[in-house]
Amino acid sequence: MGLHIEPLEGVGAEVLDVDLAGELSNAEFSAIRDAYAAHGVIFFRDQDITEEQHIAFARRWAPININRFFAAHPKHPEIAMVSKEREQRDNIGGGWHTDHSYDHIPAMGSILVARELPPEGGNTLFASMYAAYDALSEGFRDMLSTLKAVHSARHIFGEAPGTHYSQSDAGGGRIGNASAAEQLRDAVHPVVITHPLSGKKALYVNPAFTIRFDGWTAEESKPLLMQIYAHCMNPAFTHEFVWRPGSIAFWDNRATWHFARNDYHGHRREMHRITVEGEPLAGVAPAVA
Repeated sequence: MGLHIEPLEGVGAEVLDVDLAGELSNAEFSAIRDAYAAHGVIFFRDQDITEEQHIAFARRWAPININRFFAAHPKHPEIAMVSKEREQRDNIGGGWHTDHSYDHIPAMGSILVARELPPEGGNTLFASMYAAYDALSEGFRDMLSTLKAVHSARHIFGEAPGTHYSQSDAGGGRIGNASAAEQLRDAVHPVVITHPLSGKKALYVNPAFTIRFDGWTAEESKPLLMQIYAHCMNPAFTHEFVWRPGSIAFWDNRATWHFARNDYHGHRREMHRITVEGEPLAGVAPAVA
């Protein structure tokens, strides 16, 4: 097996000497799975895969989650279109977040394939929630382990005036289905989770979808949430991925945040995203005196 893993500074690893267009052996898939669990996000370079191969690779991990809000590929509903046209102002995902935390069983992760890139810009930043948790003091970890947080999609995708995408030209053709957001019941997840693949502990709140701590008001929650977010944005926990033709990123929503830079105005960028289903999140039991 020629495949090998090259860890990156901050978060993530590159998976080298593998062809995702071919038939992965069980040993290759196992090595990729281990790297994904350990690093939270993995990257592939110089790939040339079709939409059908993208779908097949995703299905080997878990059932595909058909996105409620993103425009779908015209021929393949499994693929969500993450695009920005030359004349458009706003991108999709232009702020720190983790996908699907508003779901009661959050998605495992997303496999993003570069299809058309600007000459420069459009990088994606990733942050490790493993590293963010590990860097906390023991006392702070113990305190957070007793908390749960409420996650919602309505203020991002919903119908009310002032929601994020109602104010953005990413709404409408690229992001839509506000009624689906209104029908979602807010999810409650532990602030500290035990990752189902790695067994490691990670922080599980994010600036986009976490609205408050369970049992707290939004006003009461804001100072502590802001402190956690500032901690998680520490550059020591992050990596900026520079896209090139043939690049693929596969991130774990339970272990990372991500942020798509919007710095390529006047150029087109098209990415194909497939999200795969996850499993219920397990919290860390409070410390026993």
